[in-house]
Amino acid sequence: MSPSQNNNPLTTTHGRREWLRGSACGFGYLSLAGLSTLDARAGKASLTHHVPCAKRAIFLFLHGGVSHIDTFDPKTELDRYHGKPIPIEKPEFTFAQTGNVLKSPWRFRRYGECGLPVSSLFPEIGRKMDDLCVIRSMQSSFVSHGGATLQLHTGDGNLTRPSLGSWLMYGLGTENSNLPGFVNISPSYYHGGAQNYGTAFLPARYQGMRIGDGNTKFTKARLANLTDSPTELAEQRRQLALMRRWNERHAAGSSDRRLSARMEAFELAFRMQQHAPEAFDLASESRATQKLYGIGEEPTDEYGRECLLARRLAERGVRFIQVSHSYPVNYWDQHGGLKSGHEANARKVDRPIAGLLTDLKQRGLLDDTLVVFGTEFGRSPTVQGSDGRDHNPTGFTMWFAGGGIRGGMSYGSTDDFGLFAIEDIVTINDFHAIILHLLGLDHTRLTYRHAGRDFRLTDVGGRVPPEILA
Repeated sequence: MSPSQNNNPLTTTHGRREWLRGSACGFGYLSLAGLSTLDARAGKASLTHHVPCAKRAIFLFLHGGVSHIDTFDPKTELDRYHGKPIPIEKPEFTFAQTGNVLKSPWRFRRYGECGLPVSSLFPEIGRKMDDLCVIRSMQSSFVSHGGATLQLHTGDGNLTRPSLGSWLMYGLGTENSNLPGFVNISPSYYHGGAQNYGTAFLPARYQGMRIGDGNTKFTKARLANLTDSPTELAEQRRQLALMRRWNERHAAGSSDRRLSARMEAFELAFRMQQHAPEAFDLASESRATQKLYGIGEEPTDEYGRECLLARRLAERGVRFIQVSHSYPVNYWDQHGGLKSGHEANARKVDRPIAGLLTDLKQRGLLDDTLVVFGTEFGRSPTVQGSDGRDHNPTGFTMWFAGGGIRGGMSYGSTDDFGLFAIEDIVTINDFHAIILHLLGLDHTRLTYRHAGRDFRLTDVGGRVPPEILA
């Protein structure tokens, strides 16, 4: 996967395509995400650097900063020092002023044979702890949402870089030529917006397809032009054939590859009219399956639908699916009202996430599907206002499940207050390296030449801890 492999079309540098700026829910936009599906080799082991553990990944992104010390990383010192000054130095750079130590409002209990602790915020996820690897030593480089969210999704919080999903599409393609290979469900318009699922300088064919957004209820999210009549489809087929003949004539005297890419995009869109409605039809699932995700009940209906769609897309060969619980409707940024805010959010996602893990396992999909639970940073052990917590990028928690991960374990640790990661630190570069590794890609070898140098998702960092691998 290096630029020297000139016989590999994945290493050819293309300019960024700007030709489809219309509706993000229309075919013109979404079809970019699936261009590489037309590569007959997409998804085959020959494109990987080593034998992959996972074929696909589902990224559960909880936007705003989930508090690690109130969910998966309990700290008894918070009870001891509640209302008192923290006896360790605070980070040099913080988002805002904080006061004394604030204990967790929630009780923790141990789950499963592994005995890992989880707070009462996530009892359903707690019952899945034997399948989870909890990373308690995450670190980000940014204290604000914008930089931290961009870094989590692209590896860089300052400059425009390709997203994680786009890198996976570039390296692997997808297993289904009739659906996009990279789908982002209900992403936010804020804190990076489309950059979080964009291609930057990678070919535009690796762009993620957006379904819905953080401002819109998922039940109202629509993909345009999916229900045309057979007559309309036939007419479209004739139009596409005519357009292809004209563009082929034009392309014969040009080295610009954008024309062929555009035609491939329209071809995918045409095929999606026949295949996407079935994939998005959640009503075809049994009542038992819908109940597992909390569909038809409040407050789980919304995120339950998103998680169920993720499973349906995964089993149909979509390579990377992100399920966002995002700003402004759903937001974990509790600078005040920590208890009420985190409880309201947790009630929405706990059952759907556990249902997704159960469903994948029952269908035999969890073994080769990597599930990632992530947030841009954690929260401070010291109080903000009367009952809130500030941003904390210096130590927080994420977890992995399935797809080659060793379950029932924790990795790394924070200090006694949960302020700093101090043991087996996992950076965002490491986080990306782990995901790429499990899908068969060496993060140091997945490169793209742009502006005179080789770029990679992990830049000059990245480590895969062998302890977390099954």
